[in-house]
Amino acid sequence: MAVDVRPAVGRRAASPARRELGLRRSAHVVLALWTVLVVVPMAWTLLASFKDTAEIFGPAWTLPARLRAGNWVRAFEQAHIGTYLVNTVIVVALSTAGTMILGSMAAYVLARYPFRGSGAVYLLFVSGMAFPVYLALTPLFFVVRNSGSIPLIGPLIGLDTRGGLVLVYIAYSLPFTVFFLTAFFRTLPGSVAEAAFMDGASHTRVFLQVMLPMARPALTGITVFNVLGQWNQYQLPLILLSGNARDKWVLTQGIADISTATGYSADWGALFAALSMSILPMLAVYVAFHRHIQAGMTEGAVK
Repeated sequence: MAVDVRPAVGRRAASPARRELGLRRSAHVVLALWTVLVVVPMAWTLLASFKDTAEIFGPAWTLPARLRAGNWVRAFEQAHIGTYLVNTVIVVALSTAGTMILGSMAAYVLARYPFRGSGAVYLLFVSGMAFPVYLALTPLFFVVRNSGSIPLIGPLIGLDTRGGLVLVYIAYSLPFTVFFLTAFFRTLPGSVAEAAFMDGASHTRVFLQVMLPMARPALTGITVFNVLGQWNQYQLPLILLSGNARDKWVLTQGIADISTATGYSADWGALFAALSMSILPMLAVYVAFHRHIQAGMTEGAVK
């Protein structure tokens, strides 16, 4: 009978290493499955955007007989996806800029300038993450509608306006932005700011020229998250932009409209072309900035 003559300490040391290796392999399997679940639908959608209706409902992974670029042309021109795409870019750009400006200033003050009631203000921001915006759609509708009666600026921020949608997007995105950036600003070394104050820098200059550059990884990461969330938003535009403002519709509304019309016209190729137009820009954004997202998620912990 063979006898294990290895020291007991060696056997105990090997066991955690095996467990760690097993956990890594399990994580890789899960990530591989998740990758398949995400990539396969996107690849099929892109492939279907170049097929006709018969090919779309045929074998799923057969290549189209020819690349039908007309599907993209019909989606862009006849279904007005080009207009909706421009509207989405304008709304998301303005709302993301507003979110990052207001969120970074609020987070910096809450993180670096304690004052009486600062904890309550912080909790008020964070509580917005726990309150689903969908529960407030009815009061939100009336608030935005009543905002349209404000003198001078009312016509710019009421119902059926891009300005009203931008303000709602900013309010919707601020809680997580403040929560994330406050935690990051707290990790930044205070000695750098103190040195800048000793050199005569004002609080505004320290914030803009010292602290914001140091927080660039977090700012980039949260910006990408806000862009993705606002780009894919459907419920809020549906409530705030009615059918009377089709020229101001965003991309998700346009795709939903195409989907409804497709049931009657059977123009499935144009529908999948429109879906591809909405997917590809965000895929490009993530591929371009994924390293910044990872750095923003981890750098605060490393500090």
